[in-house]
Amino acid sequence: MDDRHTRRFGLGTATCLVMGNIIGGGIFLLPASVAPFGTVSLVAFGVLTVGAVALALVFGRLAERHPDTGGPYVYAREAFGDFAGFLSAWSYWTMTWVSNAALAVAIVGYVHVLLPGRPTDTTDLVIALGALWLPALANFAGTRYVGLVQTVSTVLKFIPLLFIAVVGLFFFDPANLGSFNEGSGSALGGMSAAAAILLYSYVGVESAAMSAGEVRDPERNVGRATVLGTIGSAVVYLLGTVAVFGSVAHDKLVKSQAPFSDAVNAMFGGHWGGTVVAIAAVVSIIGALNGWTLMSAQSPYAAAKDGLFPAPFLTKRRGVPTFGVLAAVVLASALTVINYLIGSGGVFEILVLITTFSATVPYLLAAGAQVYFLLTGRRDKVRPARFARDLTLALTAFGFTFWLVAGAGYAAIYQGVLFLFAGILVYAWMAARRTARQGEEAATSLPTPADHEAVPPPAASAAVPPHTT
Repeated sequence: MDDRHTRRFGLGTATCLVMGNIIGGGIFLLPASVAPFGTVSLVAFGVLTVGAVALALVFGRLAERHPDTGGPYVYAREAFGDFAGFLSAWSYWTMTWVSNAALAVAIVGYVHVLLPGRPTDTTDLVIALGALWLPALANFAGTRYVGLVQTVSTVLKFIPLLFIAVVGLFFFDPANLGSFNEGSGSALGGMSAAAAILLYSYVGVESAAMSAGEVRDPERNVGRATVLGTIGSAVVYLLGTVAVFGSVAHDKLVKSQAPFSDAVNAMFGGHWGGTVVAIAAVVSIIGALNGWTLMSAQSPYAAAKDGLFPAPFLTKRRGVPTFGVLAAVVLASALTVINYLIGSGGVFEILVLITTFSATVPYLLAAGAQVYFLLTGRRDKVRPARFARDLTLALTAFGFTFWLVAGAGYAAIYQGVLFLFAGILVYAWMAARRTARQGEEAATSLPTPADHEAVPPPAASAAVPPHTT
């Protein structure tokens, strides 16, 4: 019965998994978020895209060497040992379920556009919890349904976004752009400030590598899906942002609460753009939650196989680590409830800051692992041109990720490091249990005195005769 609900992801589904996880709900506010910096933000986006593609290529190369579920965790542990692997898995796991709570809260506003009425905290909470549990149910049903939801949702959100991006170019008016650098500082400072907002637009490039064990022919398809998904997302991001910049007047865009809706209304007139964009946003966020729910279970599953996470995370049915899915959705639900009980300016805001740093830890370790593998590999097995190319990509990806850390801000790094170090207690507990278990196994395998007495002395006839010529 499990086989009917288990299906390994092909190249198309794996690509949709990458795109669906990269493109969440943030894209719908992105143009307005960076508009105050001027069109220099488009340059920042281009630079970030180069770094994201380099990171995608590195994940593809790492997946060729280690095509196993767990992605960044597997690479970090293989290169630097158990502790580094645990830190990667712990950080990634933290990032996924806290991010899922943030996505669930974000979807509420778009649902209100589609279903106008008098919102209350209770109805908002029900909507947010429903957004968390519906994708979780798809995950419980098996990889077949995860892949189906991911493919459908990616297509449904990609088409309208790409339509707006392409059609918007025909309505492009340079007069709407404003100046290149809107700030009072240098253009480089403006680009860095815009980059700080755009930095996490590409979180999710590792999605295919994280689920490599569920991908057909992972040595080939993980790398291809990662690059195709990243480039596809970049096309939507860049063209969409350019289209909005060119179709909405700059002074209006800076104050916009729904830039894509304003762009649609500017292109075609009327006020129906908000409904269209709200539908696309709801589909986009549901698709992202579907993919990130699976991601939230893959990293602890891989770590649990090596004894670095509690054993229940090994529970797997229909191709999906079901206990990991349940744990993540319960934690995300609890965080969502806390958000509505004490307000968005409380604990929820602090933990969301933590995720901005947590996302970078697995990336940094993975890029470092690729540098380690290249520098310690046998040079006679690597063509010089390929070695130089792969090392350049790995260093570029490391630099890109280091930029992510710097752009997270002091508060995010401070909070993130504290939460990261809290995981050391979990590692100590798991390491102690594993050491005790190994000691018990070693004790049971030692021969007893009775075993020694039961062994008869060697017979005289068994002696080896002297060598004669």
